[in-house]
Amino acid sequence: MRFLPARGIRACSIGLLAAAICSNAFAAADAQLDQLAKFLTGSFSSQAQAQADTDYRDVRLHMVPIWSERRGEHWLYVEQAIATSLDKPYRQRVYRLVQEAGELRSLVYTLPGDPLVFAGAWASPQAFVALQPAELNARNGCAIVLHADTAATFRGATRGHDCASDLKGASYAQSEVSLEAHILRSWDRGFDSSDHQVWGAEKGPYVFVRETAVAAATPISPAK
Repeated sequence: MRFLPARGIRACSIGLLAAAICSNAFAAADAQLDQLAKFLTGSFSSQAQAQADTDYRDVRLHMVPIWSERRGEHWLYVEQAIATSLDKPYRQRVYRLVQEAGELRSLVYTLPGDPLVFAGAWASPQAFVALQPAELNARNGCAIVLHADTAATFRGATRGHDCASDLKGASYAQSEVSLEAHILRSWDRGFDSSDHQVWGAEKGPYVFVRETAVAAATPISPAK
């Protein structure tokens, strides 16, 4: 039997320690990503806020996981609609949650063609089986960078003026988010080239209260 010299033992010990540290770091990052996806998944409502303050509307927000076989990331279909027009959502997106460069990021995509084809798909996510991620359109510059404030709170925002928007004469959009287990605060605003706000809530974020976990939350896979 051969024995390693003391120097070799120290090198191996350092190597094993570094591997253990890296393994623990990756595990913690994966746990944060999973927690973020869990907090986002569900059905939410701003009804209570709208009843207390007429400057806010009663909005329903649904987020459901799709394409679960893609490891190391989470994909969510997102749908927002005014409570009186649930069949005509005003925002439909796909979010891709990833850990990149030591940061949690929610990358934003739009659907191909007429997005209203997918209206209501949060309740039947099998509608995405025939859709491939490559068919989505990335909204470059609109990613939300998040961090965990505590074990039970995430906060994040877009960066700079890179999220283009032409809604109501806007030049760019900015989004701020804070997220807890049962409450999501979202403040989306559009600004013109002179940095004047031209759309979005003025007082502060919309406050969405979790109604339920999405009943059809079993993630689905895209067609091969």
